[in-house]
Amino acid sequence: MSAVNDTKLNAAVFLLAGLPGQEDIHLWISIPFCLVYVISIVGNSVILFIIKTDPTLHEPMYIFLSMLAITDLGISITTMPTILGICLFQFREISLDACFAQLFFIHSLSFIESSILLLMAFDRFVAISNPLRYASVLTLPRIAKMGLLFVLRGFVLTFPLPFLLKRFRYCQANILSHSYCLHQEVMKLACSDITVNSIYGLFITLLMVGLDLLLIFLSYVMILKIVLNVASPIECLRALNTCVSHLCAVVLFYTPEIGLSVLHRFRKASPPLLQILLGYVYLLVPPLMNPIVYSVKSKHLRKRIIKVFVK
Repeated sequence: MSAVNDTKLNAAVFLLAGLPGQEDIHLWISIPFCLVYVISIVGNSVILFIIKTDPTLHEPMYIFLSMLAITDLGISITTMPTILGICLFQFREISLDACFAQLFFIHSLSFIESSILLLMAFDRFVAISNPLRYASVLTLPRIAKMGLLFVLRGFVLTFPLPFLLKRFRYCQANILSHSYCLHQEVMKLACSDITVNSIYGLFITLLMVGLDLLLIFLSYVMILKIVLNVASPIECLRALNTCVSHLCAVVLFYTPEIGLSVLHRFRKASPPLLQILLGYVYLLVPPLMNPIVYSVKSKHLRKRIIKVFVK
């Protein structure tokens, strides 16, 4: 009996979902998804190319932006095969191992992006509170160490998730509500006690996303306090204007992230379509909008991009 169960576990697959009830027009739905992926990959790649090739942009703010672009590229590449596979080829099946690998990269890259947004908030705080020491505080070795620390934090804390899911038996209807795999959804399909997974998932979410968001909020509280106490109204607006791009990135990332987590916790009370749409917003909109927002708001970056395309 044990051998039969093990065979079922190893041969099992999950079925991914597209937009329910819209299967007949999935090919047309694939057009906006393809456009989103093309713009995301091209936009973030252009940002990386401009920052790498222009020595005048080798400053802390643009180095953090390049980290954000790399993370957004990783998220786009991780979700693209399954989302476009469903829309273009109606290919819904995904093996257990492929599903666990995908959710590992989705969650770890999301946690890393949260950490990078925290570093960018720290960058804005240092630039506004002590501009004369900005270059001496955020040196390249220090930026590299902070980036490496947060990357390791994201991967190490997410590493147990696939192994915690691997030990379960999946004997229910293995139909996922998204076009990709998420830990909080996969664990609910298990025919075992998921208490450990639920507690650990909530713990790392609060430790990383919750703590990062709290520190970002405190950073902006201190920025507002410094600006309102020291600067004139014109200087105040000028200083806050340098934070607009980062604030947009924070809103674009954390709003769907928190919303999707809440919907998964209260799944029965939430409309299924809202959960599906918010899932797409969570992973597709930040990689799409971040390069656009920073290109529009950063005068130096915008000039370099225009110069490249004019050539």
